[in-house]
Amino acid sequence: MIFRQLFDSVSSTYSYLLASRRGGEALIIDPVLDKVDRYIQLLNELDLRLVKAVDTHLHADHITGLGALRDRTQCITVMGEQSKADVVSMRLADGEKLQIEGVNLDVIYTPGHTDDSYSFVMSDRVFTGDTLLIRGTGRTDFQNGDARAQYESIFNRLLRLPDSTLVFPAHDYKGDTVSTIGEEKAFNPRLQVTSVAEYAELMNNLHLPDPKMMDVAVPANMHVGFSQEQIALKGWALTPSEAMMLIGRPDVAFVDLREQGERAREGEIPGSLHTPYPELGENVSCGGILHELGATKQIIFYCAFGERSAMAVQAAHDLGIASALHIQGGIAAWKMAKGPLFTR
Repeated sequence: MIFRQLFDSVSSTYSYLLASRRGGEALIIDPVLDKVDRYIQLLNELDLRLVKAVDTHLHADHITGLGALRDRTQCITVMGEQSKADVVSMRLADGEKLQIEGVNLDVIYTPGHTDDSYSFVMSDRVFTGDTLLIRGTGRTDFQNGDARAQYESIFNRLLRLPDSTLVFPAHDYKGDTVSTIGEEKAFNPRLQVTSVAEYAELMNNLHLPDPKMMDVAVPANMHVGFSQEQIALKGWALTPSEAMMLIGRPDVAFVDLREQGERAREGEIPGSLHTPYPELGENVSCGGILHELGATKQIIFYCAFGERSAMAVQAAHDLGIASALHIQGGIAAWKMAKGPLFTR
């Protein structure tokens, strides 16, 4: 496995690049905007294709690199389903999987630092965001933080992992790079409490100053969505109501770009083809299944919120598939318009 821990000294943020092999798919956790050039350089050096960029929560101390990485690599942006960000390509829920080629992470909802905090677990390590730090825990006094919820997340979720599990947080301010669950149980001073009430009392009396970047970072990080309006201005977008009128027509093919877990959870438009977004490049290229299909049918892409499908329409038109359109707002907008859905 390829694993890189990358550090932003300004915000003391750790970002993590993972891939199963050189030349394969990659994902990055908690990217920082100012380090995007470095990430791109490393991806090129290792011959990796960035497929997913993930934030563990809405950060208050730096501007996320999600949007810039999406714009430069056409990757999928990922956050938890509770996120207040305007648009991310994929929203994950507790118990689901975060997957790329050869890499599988379990998704754990770990609120407390914020109400949208998630952790991601591999067989030997856990990426804890700001929930569990090395010899510390994330503050709980803003962004709907809750000390009692964090106690439950730490003591009843994270600390139940094997003691040998490596702990990789989103921040460290002392120069530490990694810990273990066993170490944190034994030596983390904030975990030496006997009850949730004692933990809440500790966390509610820290009296910390606000993060220096908070007033800038939080608003910026809430607006990372791909501009679907630009695609609409080109005439390549359909409203859900317009798309509903095309269901069942023999000259129209609905193409679902979501992953299987999303389809199982939310349902799919009846009669859709399934070609996950990471496979888009080969499918729309000359000789690909969608390139061939586009010669005889109108292709209508859709995804969860319209971001992946908007990027897919642009890619399809760039490769000569003039019939391609997408459903603006994705399945989220489709459900609001009471469009039909098939659930397997």
